[in-house]
Amino acid sequence: MIRQTLGKDLIPPEKNFRWRGGEITRLEGFTDAVFALAVTLLIVSLEVPRTFSELAQTMKGFIPFAVCFALLAHVWHRHYIFSRRYGLQTTYSVFLNSVLLFVVLFYVYPLKFLFTLSLGGLFGGTTRPGLPMIELRQVPALAAVFSLGYAAVFSVFALLHLYAYRKRRELELNEYEGLRTRNETITYVVAAGTGMLVAITAQLLPVQVSSFSLFLLWLIAVYQSITRPIFRKQERAALEQVKAASNTTSAS
Repeated sequence: MIRQTLGKDLIPPEKNFRWRGGEITRLEGFTDAVFALAVTLLIVSLEVPRTFSELAQTMKGFIPFAVCFALLAHVWHRHYIFSRRYGLQTTYSVFLNSVLLFVVLFYVYPLKFLFTLSLGGLFGGTTRPGLPMIELRQVPALAAVFSLGYAAVFSVFALLHLYAYRKRRELELNEYEGLRTRNETITYVVAAGTGMLVAITAQLLPVQVSSFSLFLLWLIAVYQSITRPIFRKQERAALEQVKAASNTTSAS
């Protein structure tokens, strides 16, 4: 009880979304360890520099590493928020969590390879002289691998949120929390679908321009710029209803 109270004091919940997760569970501890391992795998192939020239060459890989780290941190944070909001520890949620961790670990190297390839050239690169990182005919496969991993991650988040929404009565989600859960489920479905679209487009386009299929991921930003104001308006209305109902109950 003391640990749970301290945890809630140290990590304040969201303003309008009640957190049902208490103290850190073994599942969350295992998840944190896997994400830490994934970050380690981003740099494990780098040797310790023995000269300043080698150090300078290693530092040129900082930007690709920073991008990969930011993406992993984003996925970890979304998982953390989900765990705090709903506190689900059922067999199905544990299974989906395991699938997410598997995908994260499996796609660490494709993620690192893609951003080293795309950003490495801009900042000096880390390729070996005379040894190209990729051949032109392999670009569609690389785009498909990355986008399928992207789709897999957000598919798992969509399934997790859909599961929480279906259990909204058991979790005692109020109207605002239920609507927020539903809207985020829709957003994750769109993100997963966009990843699938990129994978398909990469295979259909000519090899010379197949890499441009990755720019379709920006469709998510376009979608969010359109739907976010709509979702926020709905959520504000639901929150006002919840507060009005709470004030009425308190007054009576």
